[in-house]
Amino acid sequence: MASFSFSKPTATTTSLGFGFGFGSATGLGLNSSINQLQQQQLQGSDNLTNLATCVSVPVIFGDERDALIAKWNQIQAFWGRGKGYCSQSNTVTFTPENPFCRFKAVGYSCMPLSSNEDGLVSFIFNKKVDEISHYQTQIIDTLSKLLGNKTTLSVCVDAVKPLPDDKTELIFYIMERQTTGISRRFTASDVYNFLHTPNILSQLTQQLLVHQIVPKVGLSNEQLNNYLENAPSGIDPFLWQQAKLDNPEPDSLIPVPMVGFKELHQRIKHQAQQTHLHQTRLKVICDDLTELQVKHANMQAKSEQYKRKHRQLSHQILKAMVKQEVGRKMGYAIQADEEQLRVNLEAVHTELNAPTQFKGRLNEMMSQIRMQHQMLSNKCESGYEINDSLKTDIEQHLKHQQEGIQYLITIVRDDMEDLKIIEDELQK
Repeated sequence: MASFSFSKPTATTTSLGFGFGFGSATGLGLNSSINQLQQQQLQGSDNLTNLATCVSVPVIFGDERDALIAKWNQIQAFWGRGKGYCSQSNTVTFTPENPFCRFKAVGYSCMPLSSNEDGLVSFIFNKKVDEISHYQTQIIDTLSKLLGNKTTLSVCVDAVKPLPDDKTELIFYIMERQTTGISRRFTASDVYNFLHTPNILSQLTQQLLVHQIVPKVGLSNEQLNNYLENAPSGIDPFLWQQAKLDNPEPDSLIPVPMVGFKELHQRIKHQAQQTHLHQTRLKVICDDLTELQVKHANMQAKSEQYKRKHRQLSHQILKAMVKQEVGRKMGYAIQADEEQLRVNLEAVHTELNAPTQFKGRLNEMMSQIRMQHQMLSNKCESGYEINDSLKTDIEQHLKHQQEGIQYLITIVRDDMEDLKIIEDELQK
């Protein structure tokens, strides 16, 4: 891809008027952390020699007091804070990165997935995500001015993410749309180098109050192998080797040292922030599912309503077809299939009216219900009492039975009326 060819914009004093304040913040991004660790790995051995002398055999007084000072230096080295004396003129400052510090651990972080060709670059602001989202349009306009207000260049925001300590990360890329219709993204390294020129960087700091610029670029295989082969400064090589072996997902996770309580606290805040984002997303998904369930229930109710309406229309159409067929057959002799239909209908009518069939069973059930009702009345009159819940259950059960019987009676009556109409029409 061609090198970054933005024209150098003229200086401008236009301010967005955010009223952003500046505060202290730790560096963000895995690449910057790895670069710092690699720089630490290149340090000389003089500090290690002085450190070893300071915690083992300091030479200050030349008597037993040197042993006491050595123990005090060991405590400071274990804690990672303080200042020790190797001799009367040579001192060592203890930091958490020294190999004797006990407050160290190795965790795992996700490897960046974006490549340099994706062109993703992030701005870190010391403001909340709501404020950055509110002024997002003005940020894009200011970036466009810094790019020279070229019509072929556009700033596209990829995401706006909240960070711990009320910080916000705005991820964007720059797209070039040529007059021929071809479009391409500028690489992240080209955009980062352009934004880090002194003139542009000063304007970003003054106008947009950008705290940090981070290119979202993953590690190459050579960088990754070099990082994994050399243990970071202050980390035991055996501990580093074991961390690589214990990596649950070597293809997507990378071991990262955590030195001191400050880094541990920062990692906890990042995990808490990510957990909060996951919970927020889960809440949105739950709300969507609830809304879909309500819509599904409404659709089911409408479907049942349309089914009932369809049955009613089907019955009406059937009645209309019967009347039409009777009128069409009027004046003709009864055919064999019609005679057979009359015989079948008479058989159905006889079966319904048989004492041992449906009508008889309905009469028997009605008499049993009346007897049970009379028995219950007699028991109540004799002083038998039942609790309210059981009484409610019995009443509900009898009500359902009665409704079912009434529905059967209605069906039988309707069928009887239909049979009578058909029989009358056949006799004409």
